Amino acid sequence: MEHKPKLKTVHEVSKLTGVSVRTLHHYDAIGLLKPSEITGAGYRLYDDTALLRLQNILLFRELKFPLKEIGRILDSSDFDQNEALSQQIALLTLEYERLSHLIRFAKKIQEKEVVTMEFHVFDRSEIEKYKEEASRRWGDTKEYKEFLEREGEGLDAAKSSRELLALFTEIGAQKNLLPADTAVQEKIRKLQQFITTNYYTCSKEILSGLGQMYIQDERFRQTIDQAGGEGTATFVGKAISIYCNMKDA
Repeated sequence: MEHKPKLKTVHEVSKLTGVSVRTLHHYDAIGLLKPSEITGAGYRLYDDTALLRLQNILLFRELKFPLKEIGRILDSSDFDQNEALSQQIALLTLEYERLSHLIRFAKKIQEKEVVTMEFHVFDRSEIEKYKEEASRRWGDTKEYKEFLEREGEGLDAAKSSRELLALFTEIGAQKNLLPADTAVQEKIRKLQQFITTNYYTCSKEILSGLGQMYIQDERFRQTIDQAGGEGTATFVGKAISIYCNMKDA
């Protein structure tokens, strides 16, 4: 008697692959990875075909493909598993060579003692911790769902973080002015627009909450002060408060 392969639950797939249950639910919601079966109780089950598709998704994600593009590739009538794997191997090899070159370059700098390379800035553990806290704090809001969607579509978190810190540096250079000064308020407007463009729709209500967090949260305060100089986080918080209390023209 032929035995039917055992299907895996969403939690088993998560444990096997390291992909969070939330992400698997998101992939299902956008049609990227549908479960093979759904039980009468509503539990998602995945077979080997689904796991193979997930493997392709993860490989393409490692190569920074947006989720929409991955779905288009996998659902194409011309999709060939072996050809796709060959392309993935070629791209991953290029990435491996790039990283190897970067490591060799960093070691040369270290040996020459020209500058100290601070690799901890590339550590994503703190970012993931922030995301966990954000999820607990406002995971059901439309802003957080919008952030997850943008991240899934290929948000360049490192680039956005650098640009955001550069903006805090610019605001820090204005600490000689009053928080209500027109030039400072213009920077706050740009901050609001930057968050909207890169993360989620930043209403004045959301911006006001961020301003308070910049002052009250020790880690945010230290990061912002490091970018713009001591006192920048408090200055930004005060300027945001003024900005948010102003009536729109």
